[in-house]
Amino acid sequence: MKNLLLKTTSILLIAVLLFSSCASTTVIQSYPSDAKLYINGEYMGNTPVTYTDKKIVASTNLVTLEKEGYYPLYTAFSRDEELDVGALIGGLFVLVPFLWIMKYKPNRTFELKPTDY
Repeated sequence: MKNLLLKTTSILLIAVLLFSSCASTTVIQSYPSDAKLYINGEYMGNTPVTYTDKKIVASTNLVTLEKEGYYPLYTAFSRDEELDVGALIGGLFVLVPFLWIMKYKPNRTFELKPTDY
């Protein structure tokens, strides 16, 4: 009986650790689309862009969006927007996943203002 309980607990713990990812993803869109996206000064592509990272809770990303005929947009987002239940459960067994307990919102849209506005 003890062996069965130990095996079950071990398998459950391994499954939780394997399925609780520390990566978080968000899709960054702009209106109008096809704006150049820079995150922390690094060019990521033209919007829409799917952004993924493994930063810890409360990490902030600086965002710049640029498009010809529009003012540049400077903003930021942080990894503190939604609870990651898998990391929470994993953190109950091993404290390390608590560093990734929060994740990004799945989508975010930014509106650029035309220069003749």
